[in-house]
Amino acid sequence: MDMKQQPTSSTTGEPVTPERILGMAWGFAPPLALEAAVKHRVFDVLDAGPQTLDQISASTGASKRGLAALLNVLVSINLLSKDGDTYGLTSESAAFLVSSKPGFQGGFLRHISTQLIPGWLDMNEVVGSGHPRTKVNTEEQGAEFFEEFVQSLFAMNYPAALALASHLELDQAKETVKVLDLAAGSGVWGIGLAKASPFVHATGLDWARIVPIIRRNAEQHGLGDRFDYIEGDLLEVPFGEGYNVVTLGHILHSEGEERSRALLKKVFDALAPGGTIAIAEFLVNNDRCGPPSGTIFAMNMLLHTQQGNTYSFEEIASWLDEIGFENARQLPAPAPSPLILATKPL
Repeated sequence: MDMKQQPTSSTTGEPVTPERILGMAWGFAPPLALEAAVKHRVFDVLDAGPQTLDQISASTGASKRGLAALLNVLVSINLLSKDGDTYGLTSESAAFLVSSKPGFQGGFLRHISTQLIPGWLDMNEVVGSGHPRTKVNTEEQGAEFFEEFVQSLFAMNYPAALALASHLELDQAKETVKVLDLAAGSGVWGIGLAKASPFVHATGLDWARIVPIIRRNAEQHGLGDRFDYIEGDLLEVPFGEGYNVVTLGHILHSEGEERSRALLKKVFDALAPGGTIAIAEFLVNNDRCGPPSGTIFAMNMLLHTQQGNTYSFEEIASWLDEIGFENARQLPAPAPSPLILATKPL
């Protein structure tokens, strides 16, 4: 074989190059660069208007050499603009990377770099053994893990919580609507629903170390008098009954199929007739080969839980149907995947 011959695609006959693969080798760089920019307040400083390298260095205290490299990377990935010697925000970075704004996503970047990437460096060993080094869905190992980052997920999930409230027409409520927010984290789902109507009363359930975060957020949103709290493990602590809505915001992926099925049955029993279960999840296709957000998150569960995984809508819908729920359906939402809703029969 002529070693100089360029490889070609087996389907199109076009030349193929290693550029896409080599680009993936640097896939770790953009999130780490973003986190460095957040940490050194680059986006916050530029929110006041475009500045030169010297001005940004003076405002942030970071070195000009370090900032020069960082700012140019951010321009190259379209998260900063450059006009002559001045750098400015793009519409995207202005909306989501300025810490004082409600859409701020910088906390999630810190979670990736400090909490998730170390686990991903164990990939070779975990793929070989099938067992993670840590199990973040257990209270013993996971409470501190989640305590550090659940607040950063609030901005990511709040728009979807508001979309759910709108779909359920909670603003039309004329009597008390009982909401149970399971593994509530920041309390975002309960808060989003309670914002829709003064008739909504929410209960946030999570581990003892997480409940103060729910309480603080509820009070900051002026909802402290409409929130109750339950401390404990999802499958051990009683939920109560008569709820009109139960939310499971990104829970099933860490639990695995057996615990997820048990949890869904427990939710069914806690709902009032006609009540709605709302599930937020990273979904995969039936063949489990896409989309990348779902397949990558499945790998994340391999690295950080004992049984966690991602599932297709059809899989989750079949579990709901077997338990007795009706009308499993998808609700488009401003989130990585649609919400999954189902109804307890009257």
